[in-house]
Amino acid sequence: QVRLVESGGGSVQSGDSLRLSCQIFGFRDTYYTDYIMGWFRQSPGMEREGVATLASDGEIAYANSVRGRFTISRDKTKNSLYLQMNNLKSEDTAMYYCALTLQRMTVDQALRVMALRGPGHDDWGQGTQVTVSS
Repeated sequence: QVRLVESGGGSVQSGDSLRLSCQIFGFRDTYYTDYIMGWFRQSPGMEREGVATLASDGEIAYANSVRGRFTISRDKTKNSLYLQMNNLKSEDTAMYYCALTLQRMTVDQALRVMALRGPGHDDWGQGTQVTVSS
């Protein structure tokens, strides 16, 4: 059974940086050839949104609001997914989740579809809170 555990959240000031990590248990790249991993976020009273997605073939997609500031990456040797967040803004305040799907789709589709479906359909972590003060 796949389990994802996020870490690295915290309270920072505008302009600061944070690096989120997602440790993935029960999943091996050698077992699966097609998958998409990603970061998603949700603020109170707001819809869940896709932040960044990364496919098994290396394709990457970013939400317009974070492109140029956030970087998604993967370390297969550590079975981990990362999100480097630079120049953080108050509007980045949210609970951040990592998620994994084995369904075939483009990384751009995954930003929308996985966010819409939420934890009930794919594998999701419990989240890590990021709070940015202006």
